[in-house]
Amino acid sequence: MSNNKTTPDLILASQSPRRKDLLEQAGIAFDVIPGNFDEDSVPLGEPESYAKVLAVEKAKQIADQYPDTWVIGADTVVCIDDAVLGKPGSQQDARRMLNQLNGRTHQVVTGYALVHKYRLKIIAHAVRTDVRFKALSEKEIEWYIRTSEPFDKAGGYAIQGLGTFLVKEINGSYTNVVGLPVCEVIELLYQEGVMRPGPGEQWTFSSKE
Repeated sequence: MSNNKTTPDLILASQSPRRKDLLEQAGIAFDVIPGNFDEDSVPLGEPESYAKVLAVEKAKQIADQYPDTWVIGADTVVCIDDAVLGKPGSQQDARRMLNQLNGRTHQVVTGYALVHKYRLKIIAHAVRTDVRFKALSEKEIEWYIRTSEPFDKAGGYAIQGLGTFLVKEINGSYTNVVGLPVCEVIELLYQEGVMRPGPGEQWTFSSKE
């Protein structure tokens, strides 16, 4: 966390523990301030564009409250056959999604945004990763549903959790599938002069000596 609580150096506008863990593992200090942006207010569309819009809107909501702070927003969607899969709301939903993905390759798209209100900066990109599921038996699907892990995950699974056994192969960024393409996010922060490599194990914010 940032030492200055009134003006954080960097904010992650997400309540996802997975995104928080990924940034912490990369040695980045930040504050977590999730918003309450209504995702249903954005109509479904092409996955990259849809994910980027959500990432921007989530970041902007927090940037309005902290206009002199860099804010990261992100949104991850799972899609197959050009259809976006949300988070299953029931066992039936989870079963349907897992059967759709069973033995096939699908795409995980994360939109990420960096916003600074006073500097009039809004930068958004999206990263796509191909993920191939193994051929799952009905018993495997039913067991995984009973773990309850699918119910707060886009596409109905968590690659970093019990759902790791579902995945046969990935082509692209692993952290993107978890919820945030860390390599690309750090590259953007570095390119925009937000931070630089520090003398220790953490990055140093460029505004600090």
